[in-house]
Parts: sequence; structure tokens; C-alpha cells
Amino acid sequence: MNAVLIALLVLPLLGAALTLAPVFGPDRAAADRRALRLNSVVTGAVFLLTVALAAGFDHDHPARMQATTDVSWIPALHVRFHLGVDGVSLPLIVLTALLTFLCALYSEKRLPDGEGVPSAQAFVGLFLLLEVGMLATFAVLDLLLFFVAFEIVLIPMYFLIARWGSGAKAPAANRFILYTLLGSAVMLLGFLLVGSKAGTFDMQALAAGHGNGLSHTTQVIAALAIMVGLAVKAPAWPLHSWLPDAHTAAPTVGSVLLAGVLLKMGTYGLVRVLLPIVPDGTATLAPYLGAFAAVGIVYGSLACLALARPGSKGDLKRLIAYSSVGHMGFVLLGIASLTPVGVNGALFANIAHGLITGLLFFLVGAIKDRYGTADLDTLSGATGAALYGRAPRIGALLAFAAVASLGLPGLAGFWGEVLAMFGAFHPADGLSRPAFVTYMVLAGLGTLLTAGYLLIVVRRVCTGDPEQPAPVAELADLRPYEAVSWTPLAALTLVAGLWPALLLGLSDPAVKHLLGGG
Repeated sequence: MNAVLIALLVLPLLGAALTLAPVFGPDRAAADRRALRLNSVVTGAVFLLTVALAAGFDHDHPARMQATTDVSWIPALHVRFHLGVDGVSLPLIVLTALLTFLCALYSEKRLPDGEGVPSAQAFVGLFLLLEVGMLATFAVLDLLLFFVAFEIVLIPMYFLIARWGSGAKAPAANRFILYTLLGSAVMLLGFLLVGSKAGTFDMQALAAGHGNGLSHTTQVIAALAIMVGLAVKAPAWPLHSWLPDAHTAAPTVGSVLLAGVLLKMGTYGLVRVLLPIVPDGTATLAPYLGAFAAVGIVYGSLACLALARPGSKGDLKRLIAYSSVGHMGFVLLGIASLTPVGVNGALFANIAHGLITGLLFFLVGAIKDRYGTADLDTLSGATGAALYGRAPRIGALLAFAAVASLGLPGLAGFWGEVLAMFGAFHPADGLSRPAFVTYMVLAGLGTLLTAGYLLIVVRRVCTGDPEQPAPVAELADLRPYEAVSWTPLAALTLVAGLWPALLLGLSDPAVKHLLGGG
């Protein structure tokens, strides 16, 4: 299985390199078709490899690192090429491969317009390089290798926004790269401090030590630096301000991957690095992380309510972006509780958010393609956009994704939020229970606000009089390539909601192992 894990990283890297070779022919249109087909084939093969990896995974021992490769890479710095998966990383690897494959299929029929880009080869090359970085982030087990993988994703995503985006795409891309690079630099300082004091960058060895050999002061400083760097990518309030602009400007597939995968890299790092490696420093900072998480939940919901209000000229993509700030607040709150229940809820919410928000961005992108705008006031008009009457399948999917996002029981969004709040109700020993109960109450208020703005969006976009004049003369309903790209996300949202043990059975032993010094 270690060969399968290595192939997951090598295959898209070879595909990205192939886009630089003159093998697609001189005809521009034919070359574009071949390049996009290559994208689908490579990402499809990667997804099949992740299915094989999941099938070969020892589900009886999810806390044990499996499919490992551990060889010396840079001996002078004690850096090792160390790969592996456990119950924490496996679901994220499968989610990443699935979303990239669905985005590649979608792009075959709906390639975003690129300003000044000679062909689809550049898009495919950057897309596959982005997949390499995303998969590697969840598979590597060395701090410096984690930093390298973390950085690989930045350049492809920057160009996807700057070249294939819309609106104020250049400022949005610049803001994205500036925030994330500065955050990564701070995170690297924390990694270097831990590695220099412990004598190794190996994440498994450091986790097994559980902070041994690191003084309390060293742990607090390292935890603060690492937490700030990862919080930018999460994103945690108040380091979130790059996200709405990036989502608004990004092409549809860029928004799907940004919300579905890139945000998870930050929260995954908190679980993989902070909890087992610098536990004392993390415990010292956990109340502050919980406070920022609770404020982020309420802030994100209030921002969405303001954008959903009639007359506010709110952009639907921007609204979904702000909703991510609130939803990721639940993830951060669960992690801050330092309990197995809370951390399991955080990991479940990670997967649920990737499925649901990925589907929402696909749907909003399709609505924008049809109407030529994502402005909520323009879409809804005087009586409402009436998607139920004009495009009933898209309207039904949008309503389904909205109720899943607000945490309706039986769908994936419910379990992560409930478990995160339950973790805050009974935080780990040494944490202030009154403070965390306050955070839980604020999170509960956030769930009510979330239901408010999502139901407003559904009412304004899905209901209305289909006989009234619409912004477009004819509105196409669900197209076959859209159904292929979106149906798996809707189905998995339902499966995860009805069968939460599918994910919790993998993560729970691994989380207890990490919290106990694994």
C-alpha cells in the first residue's frame, strides 16, 4: 500500500509535467480538448488509487500509521521523506481526490475563461500541481515536508484566481497569496523551533514524545507561531479577510477546491501537529482559540445575514464564503476543547463542510453562468428567482445543500456541529468550563443565525412567480455533466448524515492516540 500512496503523488506530478511537453498538437481547439481529457484521466486514476488505499486500509487499527514510507531525504537537516495515513488523514485524502476528479470532469465542459492564457494546458498543469500539494499535505509525516506541501498549493491557486477568475481577480489573488505566505512564514518559525529543540522534524517521533524535551515556554512560543500560520489557512476570525474576496473572484472549480480542501489543510495541521507535539503549549492557548472560534461563528453568520437582506446587493459566492468562516469556527471550537468528542466533531465537520460547500459553490457557479451574475437582488428580482419553477432540479439541489449546511439532522452538517459543541460543554481538564460553555452558547446562537440566512437565500432564489419576467429569457435546468459532477456530493452528504460511524469509526481511535501521546 505504500506504493499506492506514493503513486497518488507521482501520478498528478507526471501529468502536470506532461502539459509542458509539445504532445497536444498544433491545433488549438484539439489541444485544449486533449489537455482537459488528460486532466480527467489523471485525476480519475488518482481517485481510483485512493479507493484502493481506503479498501486496503486496516480498519481495525485506524490509529496505526499505515502505507508508510520512511527514508532519509536531507540528512544534514534530519529531514526524512516520510509518508503515511491513519484514520485522521485517510478521509481527507479521499475527499481531496474526489473533489479534484469532479472538478476536472466539470472543467471538460465548462472551462473558465482565462485572460491572456494561451491554452487549456496551462490550466491543467496548474490544476494537477495543485492536487499534488493538497494530497501531499495530508500524507507527509515530516514538519519541513509538510511545509513544502503546504506551500506547493499557493502558486497554482494564485494563478487559478488571477488568470481564470472574474471581477477584481488580481487584488483578490494578491491578497490570498500575501496572507497565506505570511502565515506560512510564521508557521515555519514554529516548526524550526520544535525541530531544533527536539533534534528531529519527524512528526511521528515528535507525537510519540508528546512534548517531552520541550520546555513549557518553548511549547507556548512554538504553538503560537504554528497556530497563527494554520489559522490563516483555516481561516479563523480575524485572519479571514482574504477569503471572501478570493471566493468571489475565483472560478467555480477554484472555489470548490478552496473551500473543500485548502481550508481543511489549516485545521488538519492543528490536529496533526499541535495536539500531539506541543500539548502543553496548545492547552495554554486553547481558550483563546475557542474564543476566536466562537466570535467567528457569530460574525460569519451576521455577515451572511447582511448579504442576504433585500437591497444589500449581496453576492451569493461571497455569502457562501462568509458562511465558511462560521462553519470552520465549529471545527476550531471542537479542536480547542482538547477532548476526543470535540476533535472528532471537528474532523467530521471538516469532511461535511467539504462535501456541502463544494456542492454549494458548484450550484452558485451554475446559477451565475446562466444569469450572468451572482448578485442576489438581481437574481431574485421582485418576486424571487423561482428556480423551483424555472429550473426545478437545480432549485431542489440548492435547497438540499442549504438545509444540509444549516445542520439539519440526518445530513452531514449536523454531526460535526453537535459534537463540537458537546466537546465545548465538557472541555478537557485544566480548561475553564464556564468559558467554554459560553463559547458553546455563542455557537448555538450561530446555528440559529445560519438557519436564518440560508432559509432567506432559499426563499429568494428558489421560490417566486415563474410567470414574472426573468433576467434571462430561458433558463436551462440540470445538464448531464453537472449531474455527474454534483450527484456524488449530494449522495455522500446523505450517507455521512445517516451513517456517521463511517467516519467516526476511523477518526476516534486515531484522535485518542494523538491526544494520549501517539
